[in-house]
Amino acid sequence: MSYRLIFADQYTKRVACFLKRHPDLEKQYLKTLQLLELNPHHPLLRLHALSGKPHTLRSVSINLSYRIMLEILIQDEQIIPVNVGDHDTVY
Repeated sequence: MSYRLIFADQYTKRVACFLKRHPDLEKQYLKTLQLLELNPHHPLLRLHALSGKPHTLRSVSINLSYRIMLEILIQDEQIIPVNVGDHDTVY
């Protein structure tokens, strides 16, 4: 089963700023998105729920320092990225 990524305008702007500050992470970021579409539960993504947040918010790792916060709608097979950045930015 594959998932569909849905990008809101606000997220797209955040990603543009993030990649402008961290152009060296673009390949890893794109690889993370591809893996999310194929299998959001893949161990490399380190998918986990965010505590104290609504139950649909999760986080995956781009690398050890940077994350993507997501809303996963399992019944609709949709993944909506919400935020991207380092641990303090995302959480």
